[in-house]
Amino acid sequence: MASGLNLTDHMQEVGKEGIYVVEDERRKSPDSTNGEEKERWAARYTLVVLMFLGLGVEYSLRVNLSIAIVAMAGTTKTSGSGNSSGDVCPVKGNATDGEDQNIEGEFDWDEPTQGLILGAFFYGYTCTNLLGGRASEYLGGRLVLGLGAVLSSCIALLSPLCARTSTGLFVASRVAMGIAQGVSLPAVNSIMATWFPPEEKAKINPLVYGGMQVGTVISLPVSGWLISVGFLGGWPSVFYVFGALGILWGIPWFLLTHDRPEKHPRISRAELSYIQGHQETVKKAEVVSISWREIATSGPMWACIFMMTGGSFGFYTLLTELPTYLANIQHFDMNSSGILSALPYLILWVFGILWGILMDKLFSKGVLSIRAVRRLSTAVAHYLPAIALLALCFVNCDSTLAMVMLCMALGFSGASYSGNALSEQDIAPNLAGTLLGITNTFGSATGFLAPATVGAITSGNQESLAAWRLVFIITALIYVVTCTLYIWLMSADVQPWNEPKRDRERRVAPSASYGSNQTRW
Repeated sequence: MASGLNLTDHMQEVGKEGIYVVEDERRKSPDSTNGEEKERWAARYTLVVLMFLGLGVEYSLRVNLSIAIVAMAGTTKTSGSGNSSGDVCPVKGNATDGEDQNIEGEFDWDEPTQGLILGAFFYGYTCTNLLGGRASEYLGGRLVLGLGAVLSSCIALLSPLCARTSTGLFVASRVAMGIAQGVSLPAVNSIMATWFPPEEKAKINPLVYGGMQVGTVISLPVSGWLISVGFLGGWPSVFYVFGALGILWGIPWFLLTHDRPEKHPRISRAELSYIQGHQETVKKAEVVSISWREIATSGPMWACIFMMTGGSFGFYTLLTELPTYLANIQHFDMNSSGILSALPYLILWVFGILWGILMDKLFSKGVLSIRAVRRLSTAVAHYLPAIALLALCFVNCDSTLAMVMLCMALGFSGASYSGNALSEQDIAPNLAGTLLGITNTFGSATGFLAPATVGAITSGNQESLAAWRLVFIITALIYVVTCTLYIWLMSADVQPWNEPKRDRERRVAPSASYGSNQTRW
């Protein structure tokens, strides 16, 4: 079959509903075709690389404060009595019993204030998720993601000035950075729904969203090192370096990417034919109106909301508080705390990619359906970390065992990129940006609730093992409850409200198989 023929030449009408299906040959990946148009580097791969780097930059700007705040506010480490049987771990090294080891900070911020500062980003982040999703569907994910990343990078460059001016202004700058970045994940979701058919996503999604882990893996140890060597004044360099990288990223993003395959000037006909051959499961160019009532009564939609909320609470608890735990409980120094804080995220990234490859192979061989892939991946990503967090309650001052449990708690969660992280795209590709905007609004709210909760529990006793045990138990219970609700309510089928209203009205007598796709409470 000639690859240059129009798509309509290879579509056949089936049934009485006017639904069209594309020949199997058109649905094959261009990588599997023979002849001159076999892909070496597809246009959508450039998108994968640049989205990976963009999320990496954004997450480095988001998490570097977790390290910087240790130097900005300072810490006090009490060596204790020299044994680990009490509620406080002894300081490792040459400290004399009863002697305090102080890291002097530039700012006098107590634990609740630090919790407010760490969570301030998410006050702004929560506000713009839905806006970002809808803007991506109207304006295109390219513009929305690009502006969000570049603006947040500019704000990062101003952060040291804001902090030294006043605490309130620094909190406001973190809120503004959250507003800028709140549009990003919905934009990425919209781009993914436009460019990638469902069967590719279990493999591609961990690569794209792996940028968040790589950004974390790089920024935490690099931030610790920059502070420890006093580069550009110590902690301010954390904001300068990563802010500059974000602005540089914007250049290739705006030059090389495009919103839709058919608008890309360098896409091959084979790749374009492949993407258009999955028109029923990828996002269309037409903007679809939102059926709020149907969305609000959709079981699969609520599954996404529950899982995003529970998963985000656990993730943000560890993301924002892990350096503090390592510094105040296990008594690692600034440089070691940054490196060790990054290790679990490196494992998360690698595990997520390997798990995605495994799920892709099992799906390709017919062992697992897309629904089974989503449910199994989500269960692994949340039940196993819950077990690891409960185990962390019993390791006390064994720093090696504590790191093993933390690596397990975060590492297994990488499976979510082949699971619940794809559910919004599964159930409504035309509304993928808007749906993620809705679910991530709930999830991002935990970004300020999690550090506020930890701050309240550990206020005045950041070195207390009992306080941190309570943090881990609460997080584990939230994982278990929300994951169970997700598995009960989820679906991997495209829901009827994904289609434009006139197309739904045209289906006077829907087929049984199509009608069964919608799940409501």
